[in-house]
Amino acid sequence: KINLNLEVAADAPHGVHWDSKKYTGYVGLKNQGATCYMNSVLQTLYFTSQLRKAVYKMPTDGDDVNKSVALALQRVFYELQTSDCAVATKKLTKSFGWEALDSFMQHDVQEFCRVLLDHMENKMKGTCVEGTIPKLLEGKVCSYISCMNVDYESKRSESFFDIQLNIKGKRTVIESFEDYITPEILEGDNKYDAGTYGLQDAKKGTKFQKFPPVLYLQLMRFQYDPLMDMNVKINDRYEFPETLDLNEFIENPTDNERFSLFAVLVHSGDNHGGHYVAYISPKLDGKWFKFDDDVVSKSNRTEAIENNFGGSEDESLNVRHCTNAYMLVYIKESQKDDVLTNIIDDDIPINLTSFFEEEKREEALRRKEKQEAHLYMSVEAVTDDPFHGYQGNDLLNWTTARPSVYRVKKESSVRDMEEMIADNMGYQVDGIRLWVFQSRANSTIRPAPIENEREKTIWEVAEKETPLKVFVETIDQSNPSKGLMPYKRDEQNIIFLKYFDVMTDTMYYLTHVFLSPDSCIGDVFQHARDKIGLPANVPLALYEEVHAGRTDELTPTKLLGEMEEVFDGDIWVIQRTDVTGKFHNTVDDYFRDLNNRISVQFCDKNNPADPGFHVVLNQKMTYNEVAEVVANCIDSEPNLIQFFKPQSHRDIAGYAIKSHFEGTLKDLFMSYGQRTKSPKKLFYLRLNIAISELESKDHFRCTWLNKHREETVLSLYVAKNVTIAELLEEAKKQIELAPEGSGKLRLLEVYSYRIHRVFSNGVSYHNIQPSMAQQTTCYRVEEIPVEETRLGPKDFLIPVAHFHQTIFQCFNHPFLFKVTEGEALQSVRTRMLERFKDISEKEFEKYKFSLITHGRMTPLNDDFTFNSSDFITNVDKDTKPITEAHLDVFLHSRPWLGLEHALKPPKRSRYTYVEKPVKIHNQ
Repeated sequence: KINLNLEVAADAPHGVHWDSKKYTGYVGLKNQGATCYMNSVLQTLYFTSQLRKAVYKMPTDGDDVNKSVALALQRVFYELQTSDCAVATKKLTKSFGWEALDSFMQHDVQEFCRVLLDHMENKMKGTCVEGTIPKLLEGKVCSYISCMNVDYESKRSESFFDIQLNIKGKRTVIESFEDYITPEILEGDNKYDAGTYGLQDAKKGTKFQKFPPVLYLQLMRFQYDPLMDMNVKINDRYEFPETLDLNEFIENPTDNERFSLFAVLVHSGDNHGGHYVAYISPKLDGKWFKFDDDVVSKSNRTEAIENNFGGSEDESLNVRHCTNAYMLVYIKESQKDDVLTNIIDDDIPINLTSFFEEEKREEALRRKEKQEAHLYMSVEAVTDDPFHGYQGNDLLNWTTARPSVYRVKKESSVRDMEEMIADNMGYQVDGIRLWVFQSRANSTIRPAPIENEREKTIWEVAEKETPLKVFVETIDQSNPSKGLMPYKRDEQNIIFLKYFDVMTDTMYYLTHVFLSPDSCIGDVFQHARDKIGLPANVPLALYEEVHAGRTDELTPTKLLGEMEEVFDGDIWVIQRTDVTGKFHNTVDDYFRDLNNRISVQFCDKNNPADPGFHVVLNQKMTYNEVAEVVANCIDSEPNLIQFFKPQSHRDIAGYAIKSHFEGTLKDLFMSYGQRTKSPKKLFYLRLNIAISELESKDHFRCTWLNKHREETVLSLYVAKNVTIAELLEEAKKQIELAPEGSGKLRLLEVYSYRIHRVFSNGVSYHNIQPSMAQQTTCYRVEEIPVEETRLGPKDFLIPVAHFHQTIFQCFNHPFLFKVTEGEALQSVRTRMLERFKDISEKEFEKYKFSLITHGRMTPLNDDFTFNSSDFITNVDKDTKPITEAHLDVFLHSRPWLGLEHALKPPKRSRYTYVEKPVKIHNQ
């Protein structure tokens, strides 16, 4: 007989239904793509009950629902506490101001935690929960330098919210703490300057003065490797205890500094990416839970702690587990009851509960509407209000009419729709009549009757197209007893009347009438006389608006029945014939010209955020006529404006339009493919000189490098025969010089991060030609340093460039530097450091100086001295003094000074090369 005990362990499943609430009592957070790092932090913060209670109490009444980070965090915590399924975080990341791509970009856990808590701390200021975050997370550390042989010590106390522990070469947390407080001995060349005591041997170190109730320890598993020139992950075994005693590491212990392990944030993967999960013991009762995005499962001490030490117990093996702890959260044992205080639903402010529950109800209603969307259709209804003031073809422009939109069941009858619209507009059902807008074969849209189809469904009337557009005829509210005008579908036609005022070139909507076949067409003139107040002796003409581009004159003496074609919804236009207009004499002229109207958007070329303005122009207008219209809009002169076409693939200005363009506006748009009916777009630029003068000049594009080594693009317009001196004077108008500077400029040609030429002021601009037809060639304007304006007979300028590993990997801004004949390398290093104000002395010591001659690199020793013969050819020396030897020659063929140093690594270790800094853009 054999007895077998079999244990089966399996992770909670992903991708299938798993009821986390049922099996654990907790719910997870949904992953948006790469937000597992955020989910692990949010779960840790949520179970810090004292912090959660403070978050609930933050005042968020009146906050923007889409931009309030505090309100979004309250929502996440509320749903984690009350929901039965995994909680979404899209509203939270949306409140950060993040775009969809940010949700697929992993960030550093510690950095995200710090940014979010800083944001919350600012939100809590001035409220009843101010100071909660420092109270929970802020510790104190003292940095000191103590002299070993004299009685002198320098101290500085600082706050910390987390501790970064070095794990490389360390086996346990205790060893990392010991390393953290081990002092550094300052001796020899690194002695400490103790003021009046001079240079002294000293100890430099750190002492902990206070540990916070909630202690965050970041294990520095991601570090920059200078040999590999990249970030790497350290997977070595590193042990951390469930109970952490830190009494020996605090300067003056006043409390029992014993901590219990509360959370372990684990990373699986390498420096290029991976996955985060969190193991949390919510009540510090020995029960552990694994929070893996939307799945929460029970765990145990072994899985939560020992399995996340990393590395391998057998140090002889080269295998290293890539799953290991990245951040640890400990809670002080003496304060755990306060930090982990129990929170029930009644502890949530009633205003938050009401707000979030109402939000849930609205979202449920929207989901239901979306699910039932196929059963409904939209009905867009207008009265004759948008007809008034409309100047185009047909009766209205639907894009600007702002119709009332109704959501109606497709199976509803027309009568049901009438009741809905009447009730919404405040009429009785018999106070309105509906007409359906129908598209005709001639591309017009006109109202048609549905009088005898009231029992049909809306879907049938709409001919299975949505939205259904209707005109709502209403009774005269000033005389409601009069009711609607009688209408018999088979015996009458509805005609809409407009009036064209020739003198003001304006179209007016009058009314609609019902005419029978025996009605005289000219009877409609009386409507115009009554509406506008025209005397009976004023001669009138009548036109039918057939479609865009066609208008037929009607004979007023004819009967309606004598006309060849009459349809419901026809539009007739009345006008006077005894006056002449400034622009058009007839309706036909007006509509023919209307066809040539075009809406053009004009945007400021120098303001990328400019929404611009729209102007309705005639496609037959010339360049000068367009310039005159735009000049009036921007309060300028027509000859002080330059126009630019937009680029076809980007919404920015492209090529300039010549002022002597001979075509029309229509020709202009057709020349670069804008043939659609959508509004056209042009960019404009305000000028300081006339456009004719500008076009006679050359456009010279260069960059301005200011004293902070920041580049700005300059666009200069200069005559073809100017000198470099005159070009630089033009550049001065667009830049701001430093008051303490020399005030003198020079022009350089830069190619592949090296200086190729320095132009003297007397050189003609027309003689400037790029050294190579390469995109990396550019011209740079810079202010000459004061010391370089006073060159002595033995002073000369040398070209200097930065490079990394090989001389063909140059980067950063190259520059000229003044040296003196016979000057020592150390003297040059000292003076150069003064120019690099943003580089520390310690960092500059790593720079290696080399002389580069014809592609060969010669490292410079400390005893090297600078001589002009190393940098200047004998031919150049014979033709000009060494103070001018750098001018008007191709420096790329000359020797140059190379500064070899590594590209500056990121300020803190990141584990993925595509990671961007964490930013919360909203308040």
